Amino acid sequence: MLEAQQTVLGDLADLPTGVDAVPFLAQLTERGPGAASTGRTATLLAEMPAELGPHGWKLTDRPGADERRARAFLREDLGALAIAAYGYAGPLAVEVTGPWTLAAELWSARGDRVLADAGARADLALALATGLREHVAEVLGQVPGAEVVVQLAEPLLGQVHAGVLPTFSGYSRIRGVDGPEVVEGLRPVIQAVHDVGATAVVHLGGTWVGIPPVVLAGADGIGLDLSAVGPGGWNERAWELVARATEREVALWAGLPPATVSQCAGAQLGELAQLVAEPWRRIGLPAAGLGALTLLAAPRTEPASVDAHRAGIANLGRVAESLAERAAA
Repeated sequence: MLEAQQTVLGDLADLPTGVDAVPFLAQLTERGPGAASTGRTATLLAEMPAELGPHGWKLTDRPGADERRARAFLREDLGALAIAAYGYAGPLAVEVTGPWTLAAELWSARGDRVLADAGARADLALALATGLREHVAEVLGQVPGAEVVVQLAEPLLGQVHAGVLPTFSGYSRIRGVDGPEVVEGLRPVIQAVHDVGATAVVHLGGTWVGIPPVVLAGADGIGLDLSAVGPGGWNERAWELVARATEREVALWAGLPPATVSQCAGAQLGELAQLVAEPWRRIGLPAAGLGALTLLAAPRTEPASVDAHRAGIANLGRVAESLAERAAA
């Protein structure tokens, strides 16, 4: 973990001049279930113990070995961060699973998904809010100069809203959650992030329909995987929502896929820049705003090598440099 964290900090420090980096707490998920996002976030829940069950992580009556293992991973990771980021001052991102995706992924102690019980999912959001306050405090204890950005991963929010997630038996679907309920579930978690002086970004994957409730809940930024929004990154309805969000000073964190590679010309970085710049222009947003975007790698469908991840960081830096030039033109 220390090597991974030093690589992240080192590679981001080598980005082109004029491109600001957002270092992040790395996740090495192949170490086991407690190292992946769901298990790690479950251990943050205040007074809601969790353990591994037949379908994945579930709530339980008392903490056990699974939770202790996950907590140990997190302590190890924060220790590595403290060493790698010694003396660092600036933005630092940490990712956790958002309340709605967590409610969809966690199972209750003796029943269905937590999502199926309105009272249980409300309790889950409050427990996550309390745990996040403590988590941010721990991060600041390790890196006192950090300006913490909490990225709430909500890839299942669209399925939660649409009511397509199966019950435990698989014979029926859990009732969809309407917009106002989505806002109320996100609000206490985002408020908790703000209470400790951190920034809240809600990453929706390709679920652009989640933009309005995320904005109403008070998020500082929205994350979207642009290649999942539509062909060439273009979807008029999605980009109208992005434009409205930016008008309310909600930042866009644009997720980009790995660059395609040509044997003759190398990485096709122009295609990635166009994935952002062309929809931005078509919807009528000012070119100057391109310089304020944050670029990040969209989740990969398969594990990648260290070299592939490092190349991805370098490519994002060059794309960011290209967009900054367009913004200044």
